[in-house]
Amino acid sequence: MNKWIVLLVCTMAGNAMAQERIYRCGNEYTNSAAVAKQRNCQVMEGGHVTVVHTDGGGAGTSSAKAASSEPKPAASNRAVQVDPNQQKARDNDARAILQAELKKAQDKLNALKAEFNDGNPTKSALELRNPQVFNERLEALKANIARQEADVAGIQRELSRHSGG
Repeated sequence: MNKWIVLLVCTMAGNAMAQERIYRCGNEYTNSAAVAKQRNCQVMEGGHVTVVHTDGGGAGTSSAKAASSEPKPAASNRAVQVDPNQQKARDNDARAILQAELKKAQDKLNALKAEFNDGNPTKSALELRNPQVFNERLEALKANIARQEADVAGIQRELSRHSGG
């Protein structure tokens, strides 16, 4: 126990030494004592300061907005053309991956259902002595089965979307 207290104190002391003083200069913050003294800044006490860096502020944002509102060249508006054979290969790969995922999900679902055994799973020695542990495992199994059934259904929906090509 004493080792933990020593470790905690050492950690806190290390953190305190690693932190620098933060000064507030109006809406700006600095950790430079020289700058703070020059600008007559106030020391920040009793809290942490999170600094979010921006790329300029006022004038820069208006030019960025103007640039983003300009129309883009026609080439960027067109969809990229993919060779039909390459697209067919991609579709086949996607279908094969989905089928493998479906098989894995169905195997996991079957294993969960076998363990669930229609609501009568095999009880362990602990569960025989403590029915609450058994009930908790039963509820967890039900939730896992429902989740796995939803996964299987989702993968089947994806496969049906890819079955056309």
